[in-house]
Amino acid sequence: MHRYSWYLAGFVWLLWAVGVTFLVSPAELLSHWVIAPTMLVGSFIAGSTSAGGGAVAFPVMTLIFHVDPPVARDFSLMIQSVGMGAASIGIVLMKIQIDWRAVWLSNLGGLFGLMIGFEISGLMSPPLVKMFFVSLWLSLALALFLVNRRNASIVTELVYPNRLLSVALVLMGVLGGTISGITGSGLDMLVFAMLTIMFRLSEKVATPTSVVIMAVNAMAGTTLRLIGGGVWPEAVAFWWCAVPVVVVGAPVGAWFIRNKDRRFITNWLYVAIAAQFIGAMVIVPQTYQTLCLVAATTYLGSLLFLSMRRWGPRFT
Repeated sequence: MHRYSWYLAGFVWLLWAVGVTFLVSPAELLSHWVIAPTMLVGSFIAGSTSAGGGAVAFPVMTLIFHVDPPVARDFSLMIQSVGMGAASIGIVLMKIQIDWRAVWLSNLGGLFGLMIGFEISGLMSPPLVKMFFVSLWLSLALALFLVNRRNASIVTELVYPNRLLSVALVLMGVLGGTISGITGSGLDMLVFAMLTIMFRLSEKVATPTSVVIMAVNAMAGTTLRLIGGGVWPEAVAFWWCAVPVVVVGAPVGAWFIRNKDRRFITNWLYVAIAAQFIGAMVIVPQTYQTLCLVAATTYLGSLLFLSMRRWGPRFT
């Protein structure tokens, strides 16, 4: 990890120590401490894959700790603001290649998507939200696996020959931001899918790009929640416990993945998604309704992602 990332971690630890001294009771920290080891792993995965910290935090909190989805969503956005923000700084300091245009275009749409997601987040029951989340990630893994089997050529830099590609990124940002507004992450996943499947950008570039995308989206989502009436108090309590570990775990993840080849990166992503889905199927009581949602989301999601492969040449 870059030495300046350690300086940043030390600065955050200092602010955290001051904050917990004056703003948080010891009893509150002790009652929520279990999130810390969880997010140590989650932040490492967030820094090393396109699966943001929320992709770990949301299912773990809702499936294992039985936290309500809106609370898990708020926590996911808040903690990614710190963890993936730290990872993004580490990525920049290590001079890892990023598609900055994709970052800003997708987040332009993502800002509006967040507003939509916050408004509609209460329309689905907690079990359905949980299964929708893991099924959508599973559909990405399936599509990415099928596309990569063809050994198609890849690029390490995107060219923006016309406005179509920019418009596509903004529109995908709206959809991804909406999912982030419901589950706490999603923009990074959809843009990663677009970059790798639709435009055949190498995962070595798309992965750090997606980390920065989600960091910006998480900061925007947290700000909107604070302006719009505040985050859930329980989410804040979890956040205080997780801050010291994510500010290290995410940059370490970015450092770990920096020299790995694209096959290792995709395999690492497959493992993370498979573990997430299997855990959800075991822990969430399955009903006819949830199983139908899993089947529909996995099928339609895979269809969407695979269709991107055919649409790609029209935009580039």
